[in-house]
Amino acid sequence: MNNANPWVTANAPQASTTPAAPVAPATARPEAPRPTAPQPGVPAPDMADRLPQKLQHATATIWWLGVHGGAGESTLAALGGRTRAAGHAWPMPARRGIANRVVLVARTNHAGLEAAQRAATEWASGELGDVVQLRGLVLIADAPGRLPKPLRHLAEVISGGVPRTWRLPWHEPWRLGAPVRLDSAPSDARNILTDLQLPISADFQR
Repeated sequence: MNNANPWVTANAPQASTTPAAPVAPATARPEAPRPTAPQPGVPAPDMADRLPQKLQHATATIWWLGVHGGAGESTLAALGGRTRAAGHAWPMPARRGIANRVVLVARTNHAGLEAAQRAATEWASGELGDVVQLRGLVLIADAPGRLPKPLRHLAEVISGGVPRTWRLPWHEPWRLGAPVRLDSAPSDARNILTDLQLPISADFQR
């Protein structure tokens, strides 16, 4: 298990007085490992900034947890895969010995990204115990086009604190009321289900 803590800033190393050796040409650095479990030293958010918890008697392969209103949890649940929308609350299992697999969902505007960061921090702090297994975060575009640089940077910071991040682009037909169907959804939607090992109809696997 990765012990790196992306939510706590490490102490900066002391400057060295020794002359630096020649440096090889710069190469792309590999992506830093992401946490797969709560991390020691992460303080829990204030109570006002935490998501509610809801006892769930139902079962689901994945619970989509919209971290704010209009995040898109119902949209993802409609795509199938025996998943459920969590109703903007941590789905706490009613039975002992059960852990619910959860994916956070947020829009890519500033408020949505901040809500995702608070939820990710709450999970990382260990406040939810071992009954919630966070699988990652889906960021759904809040508008067509490329994200502005400040929002891209914030999204990258948040992505470093969750096991996995997926992006779902703007889909104009959904805005206009088109049915949410996997066969007419962006290909990224099918990729999310595949990555999470969720069942996909054979009609949509091509």
